[in-house]
Amino acid sequence: MVQKIFIKTFGCQMNEYDSNRIYDSVKKIGFIKTDNYEDANCYLLNTCHIRDKAKDKVYHEIGRVKKIFRSKKKPIVIITGCVAQAENEEMLKREPYIDIIIGPQSYHKINGAILNFKQRKKVEETEFDAVSKFEYLSRINNRSASTSSFLTIQEGCDKFCHFCVVPFTRGPEYSRPFDQILEEAKNLAHQGSKEIILLGQNVNAYNYNGLRLSDLILEIDSLKQIDRIRYTTSHPKDMTDDLIEVYKSSSKLMPLVHLPVQSGSDKILKLMNRKHKIKDYLLIYEKLKKINNNIKFSSDFIIAYPGEDDKDFNDTLNLIKEIKFVNSFSFIFSPRPGTIAENLKLIDRNICVQRLKKVQKQLFEYQYEINSSFENKIINVLVENQTKDKTKLFGRSEYMTSVILDGSQDNIGKTVKAKILRSNHNTLFGKIIKNYDRRVA
Repeated sequence: MVQKIFIKTFGCQMNEYDSNRIYDSVKKIGFIKTDNYEDANCYLLNTCHIRDKAKDKVYHEIGRVKKIFRSKKKPIVIITGCVAQAENEEMLKREPYIDIIIGPQSYHKINGAILNFKQRKKVEETEFDAVSKFEYLSRINNRSASTSSFLTIQEGCDKFCHFCVVPFTRGPEYSRPFDQILEEAKNLAHQGSKEIILLGQNVNAYNYNGLRLSDLILEIDSLKQIDRIRYTTSHPKDMTDDLIEVYKSSSKLMPLVHLPVQSGSDKILKLMNRKHKIKDYLLIYEKLKKINNNIKFSSDFIIAYPGEDDKDFNDTLNLIKEIKFVNSFSFIFSPRPGTIAENLKLIDRNICVQRLKKVQKQLFEYQYEINSSFENKIINVLVENQTKDKTKLFGRSEYMTSVILDGSQDNIGKTVKAKILRSNHNTLFGKIIKNYDRRVA
């Protein structure tokens, strides 16, 4: 009998990759994916612990499921991801409706947990065992390929930034075997992927027997089917010269560097335990711009971190003005349980909101300015799919900007030439003028 699983994913690209690989696994024991809660024999929520109220989102979702299945047979309820890792015992005690808790490094145990599940006997698997997980997943083909596909190469973190829970929810830094990654990349390419996005909590800390992220990029660059390569998320401390130099030699590495800085103030960076200074960040920026002046940066900013005064905040604004980030994420600091910053004195909420508004206004102005500069120009766009209403095509520019295009469905999965007609701070709008099959520079 076919069983159906509903999977909902919160958070980062790594969670999206994990959800896809979880599905590849449970297909082996007879599950197929459903988009409807009501049809599910198994409900799985893959959680993220980075943002505020992560736990509340989990309990809210469980509440919805309980209502839907009030008069139906209860599905097996599984919580995976970082909230599962951080809050495992508390969640099982607080919400009896949850049946199975599985942490991010225990996904190789999910099939056994489901098959051996007995009603009213809770299951909790939260050991840090990345080696076994990836060895198991490497034996199951990644069948979640799309035009643009995620590929996790590294997990965990040894940096211990004072605001961050990742070292506690994903464990220490672990780099997957080099050949294992290449095999998965080849598999994705053979299934039709044109872009591979290499993922890691500290992706540029990748180091397997002396082989670095730069070596991986050059190997994937040689795959004929692949047009584009990206990587995220990187740390300034691990932006080594070999990785910077690969921007000279790789023809497929996109000219967008997502490099979280978090603050423009050295004082705040020290309080955060970020292990880099603004001069280090600017040196990376200068080296990359010297290689290719068309390279642009995106970043992450934590606003109103405890101890941030007006000068520190203005330092952040000045950094934004100097670099002119093409796209960035900015959030007011929110304490995460278990971190050093959890109990620090918070800045007045009104000040936090005003600072965030100023930062986002500045960021959006540059995003709009940069997007406007593409109007009436011809750019390369990788077409990923149709828009939801099926009337347009959706793709991305070399700078990861969303592009909405007029064009036929035949262009999906192709890198096309597009003329940009208009823009806003988030999106470019245009039309396809010419397909091409050469390498993207």
